[in-house]
Amino acid sequence: MSDQDPQLAAAAEIRARIDTSKPHSARFWNYFVGGKDNYEVDREIGDHIKEIFPGLVDVARTSRQFLGRAVRHLAGEQGIRQFLDIGTGLPTADNTHEVAQSVAPDSRIVYVDNDPMVLAHARALLTSTPEGETAYIDADFYEPEAILKAAASTLDLSKPVALMILNTLGHVADYDQARALVARLMAGLPSGSYLVISDSTATSEGMIAASNAYNESGAVPYYVRSVEEIAGFFDGLELAEPGVVQVTEWRPESGVSVVDAYGGVGRKP
Repeated sequence: MSDQDPQLAAAAEIRARIDTSKPHSARFWNYFVGGKDNYEVDREIGDHIKEIFPGLVDVARTSRQFLGRAVRHLAGEQGIRQFLDIGTGLPTADNTHEVAQSVAPDSRIVYVDNDPMVLAHARALLTSTPEGETAYIDADFYEPEAILKAAASTLDLSKPVALMILNTLGHVADYDQARALVARLMAGLPSGSYLVISDSTATSEGMIAASNAYNESGAVPYYVRSVEEIAGFFDGLELAEPGVVQVTEWRPESGVSVVDAYGGVGRKP
């Protein structure tokens, strides 16, 4: 057999795992931020939700902008050179590694997801500067210790790491379980590490209706939470100013708009 055969077999196995009969959150979000890695079933529910709550498009767009500002702050102002991004989603523009390495070319980034669609694209699109490194782990968010063990092949876990969990925690139905998963991940990171979270919030009737419509579509459910619950993920951490706020209000670079998404950045003492 040629050297290519195992790679071709792996690619075929990944494609076989992709279910295009139901909407998927990564593809759905990709559609909302203007990407092309989505299917008709994702666009249909996306268009339906736009009719119910057009503001969700703004949530997708501004959440991506929040990611960029948070990473630039950590790489540029706090000297962070290691990023662990869980719930990667489909690569678009201004991914974590692109933002971090544009500020600090020696940054190391590990992406984590276990969706075959994301896996198929991530391996092809996630590149790195010569000075830094970018890696992808096919792992389950419900196994934090396994994630940390795998990440240690690329990251030095004795030095500060920025843990990025954006628009992902809503997939964990039980709030206490979601908090426990975040705590277990942070427990494996040293003092001086950071937690970055953003998520859609149950702060308007439109967002709640959009969430219900999405959950009824057959996709893996996504549960929007209160602002207080989002803030709870940062318990025990030192919040960077301005705290847990609408993602558009976190160190904005332009005019602030109102969106149903909150986020924050916290430092482990």
